[in-house]
Amino acid sequence: MLRCTRCGKTYPETLRLRCDCGGTLLVEREGYDFFGNLLPYLDMRRYLNFLPVGGNYLPPAVPAITPAVSLDVNGISALFKLDYLQPSGSFKDRGTWITIAKLMEEGIREIVLDSSGNAALSMALYSLPAGIKAHIFVSYDATPEKLSLLQRLGAALHFVDGDRITVHGKAEEFAEREGLAYVSHWLNPYFIEGTKTVAFEVYEQVGLPDYILAPTGSGTLFLGLWKGFKELERMGEIARPPVLVAVQASGYESLCERSPLKNNLADGIAIPNPPRLGEMKTALEETNGLCVSVDDMETREALSWLKRAGFLVEPTSAVVLAALWKLIETGEIAEGSRVLLPLTGSGLKMTEGI
Repeated sequence: MLRCTRCGKTYPETLRLRCDCGGTLLVEREGYDFFGNLLPYLDMRRYLNFLPVGGNYLPPAVPAITPAVSLDVNGISALFKLDYLQPSGSFKDRGTWITIAKLMEEGIREIVLDSSGNAALSMALYSLPAGIKAHIFVSYDATPEKLSLLQRLGAALHFVDGDRITVHGKAEEFAEREGLAYVSHWLNPYFIEGTKTVAFEVYEQVGLPDYILAPTGSGTLFLGLWKGFKELERMGEIARPPVLVAVQASGYESLCERSPLKNNLADGIAIPNPPRLGEMKTALEETNGLCVSVDDMETREALSWLKRAGFLVEPTSAVVLAALWKLIETGEIAEGSRVLLPLTGSGLKMTEGI
């Protein structure tokens, strides 16, 4: 069922983004034995028993179980989760796959989405084999490489003059006016069901890390990690979730103190007023977590390090390494700690910028 995070009201598991009271929704299900309910697949279908979709409506391109690579970073065991190796080049494929399955289940064939690039590319790619027409609302500031890919994937592009919040508003207005399904990954509870599988994979691959640093704008990955580890806790697999660290772009912070200096490189998390802010604060409180802000120069330095280490990622992915350096320097993360760093988006989609 779906449960409102504000008033607690429940709804059936249909495509719904908000409660009648305006609150956001999360999927809530009974707990299972984790290892006893894994399926014999080497992709996301492995976790179908923990996901709110049936086996009859599944998009043919299935998100991968991505590698976790361990490197020493100043005495810290840094576990890089390579989610930029997904089919569309970002972790967003996890949430998209569940969303498309739900759309197919309900017979929806035309949708509206707003995105800075990665969510749009993911939705456009997975919509093709499902026969779904995707209207994508983007800012004029979106990278040319991503816009070119969207056009080649057959998406109907709608350009908006303004920031991400403005784009979000225009997409909602269009969907309501045209009577189309709006599938914003910011609000979509099924999207978070997809991103929670990162927690399941990490637990199987490396066990329980001490800290997780996640790029955090709208919070889809951050909340997915929180939800996934909370479910593992309810299943009795772990005693407590790892400490969650929300890494934000300076000038666009919603959890950290707002900086006057804008990080224009980490465009994927340039979201100053996310609709799930209350849930993000709850996740920080429940995990004794914290927020770290990363500026333009720090992002650039981390991106350079990652390239030299062999990770071809986009700038938004690099903020987690920059945040790790800061937390090591302040002593917040002690030597010998195991720290998960998800690398969320491929640099191949913006080779000119890199």
